[in-house]
Amino acid sequence: MSSTSELNLKALLDICLRNWKWFLISIIISISLSTVYLRYTIPEYSATAKIQILEESNQASELSVLDDLDIFSSGKAKIEDETELLAARDNFINITKNLDLNIQFFVLGNIKNTEIYRKEKIPFSINFLSNDSIINNARFNFFVKAYSDTSFGYKEKEDEPEKKYDFGDKIKSDIGDIILTPNKTLSSYKDKQMQVVIKPLHFVADSYRKRTRINANDKKLSNIINISLTDPIEQRAVDIINELIGINNINAVTDKKAIADRTTKFINDRITEIYSNLSSVDDTAENFKSSRGIADLGSQSNVNFNLSASSEQELQNINIQLSIANSMKDLINGQDGYDIIPEVGLSDQSISNSAQRYNELVAQRNRLLESSNEKNPVIVNLDQQLQGLKRGMQSSLNNVSNNLNLQVNSLSKQLSQINSRIYAAPSNERALRDITRKQQTTESLYLYLLQKREESQITFASASPKSKVIDSAYGSNFPVSPKKKAIFLASIILGALVPFSLIYVKDLLDNKVHNKLGLEKTILNKAPVLAELPKIGKKEPKLISGVDRSVLGESLRILRTNLDYILKKSVKPNRGGVILVTSSVPGEGKTFISSNLAMVFASTKRKVLLIGADIRNPKLYDFYSGLSENVNGVNKRRKDLTGLTEYLHNDKVEIEEIIVPIHVNDNDVDVIFSGQIPPNPAELLMSNRLKELIEHCSSIYDCVIIDSAPLLPVTDTLLINAYADQTVYVTKAGVTEEKVLEYPIKLKEEKKLKNLSFVVNGVKDANLGYGGQYGYGYGKTVKKWWNFS
Repeated sequence: MSSTSELNLKALLDICLRNWKWFLISIIISISLSTVYLRYTIPEYSATAKIQILEESNQASELSVLDDLDIFSSGKAKIEDETELLAARDNFINITKNLDLNIQFFVLGNIKNTEIYRKEKIPFSINFLSNDSIINNARFNFFVKAYSDTSFGYKEKEDEPEKKYDFGDKIKSDIGDIILTPNKTLSSYKDKQMQVVIKPLHFVADSYRKRTRINANDKKLSNIINISLTDPIEQRAVDIINELIGINNINAVTDKKAIADRTTKFINDRITEIYSNLSSVDDTAENFKSSRGIADLGSQSNVNFNLSASSEQELQNINIQLSIANSMKDLINGQDGYDIIPEVGLSDQSISNSAQRYNELVAQRNRLLESSNEKNPVIVNLDQQLQGLKRGMQSSLNNVSNNLNLQVNSLSKQLSQINSRIYAAPSNERALRDITRKQQTTESLYLYLLQKREESQITFASASPKSKVIDSAYGSNFPVSPKKKAIFLASIILGALVPFSLIYVKDLLDNKVHNKLGLEKTILNKAPVLAELPKIGKKEPKLISGVDRSVLGESLRILRTNLDYILKKSVKPNRGGVILVTSSVPGEGKTFISSNLAMVFASTKRKVLLIGADIRNPKLYDFYSGLSENVNGVNKRRKDLTGLTEYLHNDKVEIEEIIVPIHVNDNDVDVIFSGQIPPNPAELLMSNRLKELIEHCSSIYDCVIIDSAPLLPVTDTLLINAYADQTVYVTKAGVTEEKVLEYPIKLKEEKKLKNLSFVVNGVKDANLGYGGQYGYGYGKTVKKWWNFS
């Protein structure tokens, strides 16, 4: 195929089919390598869990109407916050500590090591005498080989000699003294080399944190979170996910208990203060009645009293609410940052719910600050939410305080009118009423705070996790990596792709002639291609015989038939045809084809003359003298022969003197050898004696074959071509470049080469055209399947 033409896929496919053995070998090698890779690659397993984030039962507030506008945190933002909390670095540090993930045990193998996981399977325990801070930041490993239940070998480098120790002995190391104690499973690992690898705690925690996938459910506003992890040990992945869920729930319970504890402390402080006030009021009432001797104030003022009592009761309730509101307002205004505020409950439920939401966000913020800083986008978002809630509560408390003050003023005026009538009663009754009123007010506040303290204690005792486990962590049971089917499929594709790519690249870069079909495409049918000759081995005969039925013999007969057909049109009657054989450069088989063409013509009992016209680099004599076949006639040395050069140079030399009769393989051929190499070959070939020689020989011979010089290096061929009837241009498969053939085609178009035709020499059996494909060579040797050449 020409490098400038489009790729012929059909031809490429044909090449691939001819080289199917290489594809098979490549695929087998690729599959073998994949099998070795899968055999020694550590498989990884997947563990998955699913949890649901629970909504709080009293989540509504006066700000909840703004949720649909996404002004404050929405459900989706809450889920994103929860995923951030789950992925907190502190969580994985605690997991690594709880499961001892920074200490690994391996049983060494010839190619790969086997890791031992879980305490019940580990052959021995390690006790470190150094501080935890040293061990948690250490990077250290050592090798242990158990000799018996009481002794073992220890070394810190694999290639150094072991030191013998007894279990319980102190071993000095770079991280301090360590003590090994045997476990029940030690007997299973006797005489096996084991390695203990200690890694920094934060390094292992970060590794598992990066590999853990925490994703919210794809559904909008869903409270479901999926957690997954891949690890070479399936059970370890399951344990890590379960531990992560447990730690997250413990953190949530701890936050809720902190809020309840802070609220209880605030209430206890208020109860202590109010209790002292209540005792003082009780003492005042007791002393007043004792000193005045008052037992019953009478029923005369019952009506006014009842009316006053009703107003006073209402005023007391409002004062209680006003006192609590002012206390909370002072507490909120006095905060510089964000701290938990007491949830003491007001009659206005929206303020209590806002306080509860505020405390939850403060707890989340404090939790995230342990492993991050205030510039974290999640913390910034929480700060915005907290600031909004604080402003909302301040505004609500101001409104509530103003409303309560108005109610107090209104009730005070109403009560003043009632009291004006009561003041008409004896001063003792009025004074006792004042004492009783103060006593009732203080007692009501005291009882209210006692109730809230109990509620806070109940909240503390009943703090529940924030998430519900839908699916506990479970393993995949089968490795998720490496994927055997995908690897084998890829190996098959790669195994087929490698030879295909090589063939494709080779074909793409190939600019050589390979067979008759390729040559016809290259020259675009501007000249006929008469035949293609097979490549012969070193031990095969170089000249055919009359009964030769090999591929070479049949190919030469095809060439002879095609030449006969062409010569009938161009040769005059009663005259033999003159065939000029040439090529581009030396070494393309020009002499080989000339000699065999003479043999194949001679086998038909024709009178054939073969002329060696390559007087610059004569090869014809060497060809015949070096044959192992039965050659009769070449009895002189080259320097003793009179050849074409002597005839052209010396007018006294006659044609009969230079003709050498040769009998080869039962065929008789006359040969004119080149003779001695002259200093002026081009001038000799321009001599009229050459014309006379060819005209004379063509009149007495049925066929004259001229073995001329190559066309590209010298002009000799063009000088001889003027006397030829047919020009046979020899190309060699795998040697002749396609671009070179533009030169003889150009000479043909310029009419400098007569009746140009081509022959392809040295074609591999696999590249032979129609004849080779259908096996016209009766004597063809069948290759064995393992022979790829």
